[in-house]
Amino acid sequence: MKKTILLCTLLLAIISCKDTPKATAQAAPVSLDATYYLIRHADKMRGPDAGSDPELNDAGKQRAQFWAEELRDVDFDAVYSTDYKRTLATAQPTAEAQGVNVKLYDPTHLYDAEFQQETAGKTVLVVGHSNTTPAFVNAILGENKYDEIDDDLYGYLYVVTVKNGSAQVELKDFNDWSAE
Repeated sequence: MKKTILLCTLLLAIISCKDTPKATAQAAPVSLDATYYLIRHADKMRGPDAGSDPELNDAGKQRAQFWAEELRDVDFDAVYSTDYKRTLATAQPTAEAQGVNVKLYDPTHLYDAEFQQETAGKTVLVVGHSNTTPAFVNAILGENKYDEIDDDLYGYLYVVTVKNGSAQVELKDFNDWSAE
């Protein structure tokens, strides 16, 4: 008799813990689909007096305006930049034209789960550096496709579209653009 009661109690315990409520079990996962526009900061000051966090030179200021004009028809939900004068100054004209604030990202944590969740379903501009921009693209793609950008080139635009867990990239070269 004691064995029967113990067996019934054990079965009751197992049955009561069996399923999660259907509302929780049927919650739709958040779509990580997004479109990312990634550029390197514009032309920076050079030389011994430029320091470790140089500002944009005159050509760089014009290039930052060029990016705002070139990307004017893209409806950005967010603009991200690293916390450096040259990246912030490159991002700012586009952010102002789009009516959004520049958000900072940590270049040592590229395309992590938090960033993916924050940008899910959005169109985003990301301004980085000669090493972090291709690394960011590679992180989204899940493969090492792009090397660092040559230090004298500032005109690459990577457009990465993530759809149904698959990423595609289009590379546009605006390095022939010149400030006038």
